[in-house]
This record gives sequence, structure tokens and C-alpha cells, in this order.
Amino acid sequence: MRVALYQCSPLPLDPAANLQRLHQVALEARGADVLVLPEMFLTGYNIGVDAVNVLAEVYNGEWAQQIARIAKAAGLAIAYGYPERSEDGQIYNAVQLIDAHGERLANYRKSHLFGDLDHAMFSAGDSELPIVELNGWKLGFLICYDLEFPENARRLALAGAELILVPTANMQPYEFIADVTVRARAIENQCFVAYANYCGHEGELQYCGQSSIAAPDGSRPALAGLDEALIVGELDRQLMEDCRAAYNYLHDRRPELYDDLHKH
Repeated sequence: MRVALYQCSPLPLDPAANLQRLHQVALEARGADVLVLPEMFLTGYNIGVDAVNVLAEVYNGEWAQQIARIAKAAGLAIAYGYPERSEDGQIYNAVQLIDAHGERLANYRKSHLFGDLDHAMFSAGDSELPIVELNGWKLGFLICYDLEFPENARRLALAGAELILVPTANMQPYEFIADVTVRARAIENQCFVAYANYCGHEGELQYCGQSSIAAPDGSRPALAGLDEALIVGELDRQLMEDCRAAYNYLHDRRPELYDDLHKH
């Protein structure tokens, strides 16, 4: 599995421009199995509740149709962040995966909202965490702050996820999340984690870059710096299997000791 991550500065309030640059980047990423974009890529993240209300689109709307055409033209799957308007009018911070044939494989809504910014703009998703298969690999999804709750990644790993895709909008002073937490989630769940962040700034937010693919042994097959970059990493299934053979966190768990966790 070859995974491409696009780290970029946001283009807020301009879905047309973001779709245009996605088309170019997807063509540049040809040869990868999947291209992962940052959180709320199509509209920008720090755009405020009024803009989100205007721009939010249904999961199968015009954006999805355009991205399906881009995915088919480039011959790869695309995971992108966007504001989703549900049938009942709620707005969610979502990520959708469309495959190389233009078929929608999964849509996930951010479940853990970060600070006043998220809470002002979005409802919290409460659906099950989807697991889908892409080119022989089982994929799960989280969005930014979701990854900082170990329970989320563990639920995905227990459901069979081998790769977790994480569109994010991580900002200063939380660089340690990109540096440490991403690798910790990969190690403790013995899977790969692909973390696609912004760089540059958006309003008062200064994004910290450092998009990466983290492997089950803590190594990083791909790592961006602080500037715009398209990076590609190869996932080594044998490495994952070797890590699980040496010691298996999922097998060695003792769930009977953790019963009280949900009570607090």
C-alpha cells in the first residue's frame, strides 16, 4: 500500500480553488493507492459558524461528484475533509473516502470536538467507526482531536484496522501531538497511522505541519517538515506482522481490569 499525504496551507472559503489544486495534486500523486488531505480541506477549518452554515454540503453532493471524477482521472482513492450537512440539518466535521473508481467507500464524522471553535461550528458524530477495505488493507478513520483519545484508535484496531487515516488541523503549541502521539497510537495498536496536517496560518491559528505516516514500530516511512509538501510512504505489511508476532498488545490486553473506565 502506497499512501500519499498532501500538507498545505488552507485556502479558506474557496471550495472551487481547493478542488482545482486537488486535481493537480492527485495527478502528481499517481502511483499511490490513496491520497489523504487535511481536515476541512474543501473549505478551510477556521472559518466560523456563519461560513460553515453556508458552505456545508451533503455527503453525496456536488463536491463528492467532482472528487469522484478526480479520483478516477488520477487512478487513486482520495480521503478529504469537509463540512457535512446531514438530512436533519445538523453540520458535522467529516471525512469521506472515494476510491479510484469514483465510488464512495466511507464517511466518518468527527466524534470529539476541540475547544470553542469546533463546538461553535459542528455537532459531534456518534456513529460507529467504519472499517473499509482498500486494495487488500483494512482502513479506519479519525479526525484530528479524535486521535488524542486512545480509546478511538484502540476501537479501530480491535475492529481490524491496519491503517488509520487522520485528516487534521493541528496548530501550535501542540506540535508534540504530531511528533509523539501519532507514533504512540501506531505502536500501541500495531497498525499504521497516516496523519495529514496543514501548514502556514489561518486567522489566528498557526499550523504545525509535520504530516507523517507512522509505522507499528514507531518509524515514519514518510515525514513532512513545516512547509507545503506532497509526501508518499510505502506500508510494509511484513513489518506489521513482525511487530505483532514479537508482542501483541491486542492479545495481551486484560479487558476485565478495565470495566470501571466507562464509569468515570
